[in-house]
Amino acid sequence: MFESEGKTMAAISDQFLRTQLEERRQRLETAIASSGESGPVVQLLQEVDSALERMEKGSYGICETCHDSIEKERLITDPLVRFCLDHLTSEQQRALERDLELASRIQRALLPKQNLQYAGWQIHYHYETTGPVSGDYCDLIHPDNGTGELYFLLGDVSGKGVAASMLMTQLHAMFRSLISVGLPLDQLVGLANRVFCESTMAGQYATLVCGKASRSGDVEISSAGHLPSLLVRKGGVSSIGATGVPLGMFQTGQYPAKTTKLDPGDTLFLYTDGLSEARDRAGDEYGIGRLVKFVGERHALSPDALTAACLKEVKSFALGTSRTDDLTIMAIRRTG
Repeated sequence: MFESEGKTMAAISDQFLRTQLEERRQRLETAIASSGESGPVVQLLQEVDSALERMEKGSYGICETCHDSIEKERLITDPLVRFCLDHLTSEQQRALERDLELASRIQRALLPKQNLQYAGWQIHYHYETTGPVSGDYCDLIHPDNGTGELYFLLGDVSGKGVAASMLMTQLHAMFRSLISVGLPLDQLVGLANRVFCESTMAGQYATLVCGKASRSGDVEISSAGHLPSLLVRKGGVSSIGATGVPLGMFQTGQYPAKTTKLDPGDTLFLYTDGLSEARDRAGDEYGIGRLVKFVGERHALSPDALTAACLKEVKSFALGTSRTDDLTIMAIRRTG
């Protein structure tokens, strides 16, 4: 089944790239017809024609130096690339490094305020990438409407590298816009899913936890296929599972919200799979069960102390291995 799905997704990606190239060709021809020939525009049109020709011959997406496949994420970002990352020229490598540095700075600028205290809540998060850019999504939003409501969001988009970071940026802009509308949480996530489906290519998706905390301690959570959120209390740890499928899967997806109440001293703990799926040298996963035990034994810690302790724990567990996924942790504590 998975092999068949993989072939289907590859075919969809190829069609997406062909459509991109054909639309780009049409725009370039229009520009030349309206303003006359221009050297750079004509050269770009020739590059598009060359890419379409390679697609017809079956050599599109193949590195012209080593003849291995070019990274799919790079083709989606720039369908004209002709070399894999291992065989860029020195000039291309420097340009790529500059672009990644800029993308990293932009992404960091989108992160919310650290150590936020708002309306009886204290929040701390840790955001760690495996490369210059990340596919993890993290945000804290408190609308300026006098209600004292606090929205918290944490997610993980499909793919890696620049393509994933672009989806992360899209989620950030989308929720920043939609939350201001004031919809109930289930409708908010449902609308975000429809917008995401319409603005991304097939096969792109994101898991997400979207929650709303009030001054009274009431919390609503809608989870689009994300890992269980952990409610950490003195008496133990309970989990809040997914209420719907990942964003981008189906336009008709439903995302009912679950409601709970946190007393002073209770903490809501959110994380991405870079934490739960970290592996030791034997190949064993850290796992959610181990995480539940760890945070439960440290229920009295402040959000920043709990986050730091958890980070130290998982890095000790994975000592001697290379981390392969981005890692984000968020701890939300009721203080009053």
